[in-house]
Amino acid sequence: SRTDFWTVIMEDVTGAQLIAEALKTQNVEYMFGIVGVPVIEVAMAAQASGIKYVGMRNEQAACYAASAVGYLTGRPGACLVVSGPGLIHALGGMANANMNCWPVIVIGGSSDQNQETTGAFQEFPQVEACRLYSKFSARPSSLDMISSVVEKAVRTSMYGRPGAVYVDISGDMVNAKVDRSRVRLVPCCPPPPVSMADHIAITEALAVLKGAKRPLLIIGKGAAHGRAEGALRELVEGCGLPFLPTPMGKGVLPDSHPNCVAAARSRALLQSDVVVLLGARLNWILHFGLPPRFDPHVKVIQVDLCAEEMGNNMQPAAALLGDVNAIVKQLLEYVHKDGWKYPADTEWWTTLKEKMAANATMTKALALQSTTPMNYYQVFHHISQLLPHDCVIVSEGANTMDIGRTMLNNYLPRHRLDAGTFGTMGVGLGFAIAAATVQRNQNTGQRVVCVEGDSAFGFSGMEVETMCRYKLPVVIIVVNNNGIYSGVDAETWEMMGKMGDLTTVAPPVTLLPEARYDEVMNAFGGRGFLVRTEEELRSALQLSLSDWERPSLLNVLIDPSSDRKQQEFPWLTRSNL
Repeated sequence: SRTDFWTVIMEDVTGAQLIAEALKTQNVEYMFGIVGVPVIEVAMAAQASGIKYVGMRNEQAACYAASAVGYLTGRPGACLVVSGPGLIHALGGMANANMNCWPVIVIGGSSDQNQETTGAFQEFPQVEACRLYSKFSARPSSLDMISSVVEKAVRTSMYGRPGAVYVDISGDMVNAKVDRSRVRLVPCCPPPPVSMADHIAITEALAVLKGAKRPLLIIGKGAAHGRAEGALRELVEGCGLPFLPTPMGKGVLPDSHPNCVAAARSRALLQSDVVVLLGARLNWILHFGLPPRFDPHVKVIQVDLCAEEMGNNMQPAAALLGDVNAIVKQLLEYVHKDGWKYPADTEWWTTLKEKMAANATMTKALALQSTTPMNYYQVFHHISQLLPHDCVIVSEGANTMDIGRTMLNNYLPRHRLDAGTFGTMGVGLGFAIAAATVQRNQNTGQRVVCVEGDSAFGFSGMEVETMCRYKLPVVIIVVNNNGIYSGVDAETWEMMGKMGDLTTVAPPVTLLPEARYDEVMNAFGGRGFLVRTEEELRSALQLSLSDWERPSLLNVLIDPSSDRKQQEFPWLTRSNL
C-alpha cells in the first residue's frame, strides 16, 4: 500500500555495510584484496551484498587483478587493502592502471580519525599519497557521505580517460553505525558519455587518408577498451587497409586477418606515409612517432578520447577527439557515401607481404629446430599449435613476452594482457586470476593461459596458492632460462660457486639454474610439470588444458643462452629506444 511504501524502517547500518552496498549499487562485481585490521568487516559485507571477493597474497597483485577486471568488463574492480604498508603495496597497481588507462577503485582502511598526528598504528597520509597515483582520492567526511563518494569515485574511474581512484575509510568508520534513514543513497552512475569528432575534422582526416600512398591503421588497447571491434572490422575490410595492432590491441581484429601486418611491424612503421592512431599513443611502444622508426614526413591522424593526448610528441595532420567506436562509425558513414577503397594491388601491399613472408620463413626455421634444451621459438611453436583460439593469453617477461607477442595469435578482443604501457613485470598472475574469475562468472568456457618468464613469475609466484584455493584452472607456462634476459647453466653456476662468493662473481642477471617452479604448484595441490623436451611440452600442455578442476604450471627449461632473432629496430629494450 502507499502507506507501507513511505514507511521508514528504523535500521542501523555500519560503515562496512554502506561501503559494500555503495559498491554493489555502482555495479562493482569483483573485489580483490588482503584483509586485516581495519577492513575485515568490509570484505565480509561485500560478500553479503553479492560481490565476489578473492583474497590474494600481495596487495600489488590484488590491485593488478582489480584493474584487469576494469579492462575486461568495462566496470572497475575493487581492491581492498589495509592501512599504511597495505595501501603502499597497492600503489604500484594504481600507477599501472593509470598508465594503462584501466578503471579500478582502491578502498583503503586507515587510522582512526581521533588518532591522526599521534603516531597511530600504520598511520600514513594515504589520501595525499594516492593523489599522485590516481584520478580521484578522498575520504568520506561521515557515514552518510560514503554512498556519494563511492559513486563519484566509480564514475571518475570510467569517465574521460579511465584510471585509478582511491577511497579512504578510517578504522573508526568501519564499525560505526548510523540510522539508514539518514543515509543519502546515490543511484548507479550512467555509462560514460559517448562523444563524436567534429565533422570538419572527419573531413580533414579522410582527405589525408585518401591521399596516402602507404597508409597504416594502428589499433591500440584503447580501441579494445572502447569495444570498437565491429566498426573497425568494417573499416579495415571495406576500405582494404593494412593494420598493425599494439601488444594489447591484438585480437581487436584477429591476428590471422589477411590485412594484419604485425609480421612486418618495423617495415610498416618505417615506410608508411599516413598513420591512423586508433586508441593508441605515440609513446615508447610506438617509438614516439619519430625517426628512425618512422618516416620523418609521416602524417598522423589521431583518434583519442583525451584532448591532452593530441599532439603529444608530434603534431597530428588531423585530430579526432572522442570515443573510438563512435568516430570509426563516423568515418564509415563518410566512406560509404563515396565508396572509397584503398587498392589491393599497390606497391605498398606488395612490400608488406614480401616482408611478412621473409620474417615468417626466418621464424619458422628457428621454430623447427629440434634441440635440447629448447629455444624460445621451439617452445612457442608448440604452444601456438595447442592453444584454443578463444583463450585469454597473459604474458610477461623480456624475450618471453616479446617473442610470444609475435608467435601466439589472438583471435578475440581483450584476450591479451601483458606488461602494458608501464612495462610492469609481476602483473601476470594477478591478471590471470582476474581473467579466470571473470570467465568463470560469465561461464564462457574459455581458458586462461599465463606465459611467464622465470624472473617475471617470481614477482607474484605465491599467487599460485590463490589459484589453487579458488580452483581457478589457469595454465601457467614458465619459460625458464635461469635468469633475467639470460642466465647460466647448472655447470657454469657450480663453477662460479667454486670461484668465490656468489655475490661478487655471479652476474646480476642470473637466477638459480633449473629452479623447480613446478614443485611450488604441486605444494598447493595444483598440477606441476617439469618440461625439457618438445614431447614433454606437448603432453603437459594437453593434459593441463583438459583439466578444469585445478591450475597447472609447466616449468619449461630452455637454453639459458637462447635469444630472439636479430631485430631491425629492437623496441622493448630501453637501451635501444
